[in-house]
Amino acid sequence: MPHLTVEYSANLEGRADLGALCAALLETMLETGLFEIGAVRVRALRADHYAIADLLPENAFVDLNLRIGKGRSAEEKKRTGEALFATASRLLAPLFETPHFALSLEIREIDAELSWKKNAIHPRLRAK
Repeated sequence: MPHLTVEYSANLEGRADLGALCAALLETMLETGLFEIGAVRVRALRADHYAIADLLPENAFVDLNLRIGKGRSAEEKKRTGEALFATASRLLAPLFETPHFALSLEIREIDAELSWKKNAIHPRLRAK
């Protein structure tokens, strides 16, 4: 159940390749060896309405929110966060060349008793 949501300010359209960012973040998650391929989801959601800091129109953000199931050590979660943050920082580096960009990442653990899933992708990928 690793689901990574990339929320970003609408003014990044045309300034950042969000599709490439999603693909790179998915690859980074798989490289940790902690997540099964059929469970990984990365999606980008555009925020059309936002207010950032001093309200300058060029202010922009990317917020990464990773939701994972329980069972990973603090070290594994930290290693995953550091790898994801490094990937995002590398791909979004040009945005840091101005004083108008913020990047954040948070990892949250899901309570299994309060999470329901049905996945037809797992059987297909496990059969390979």
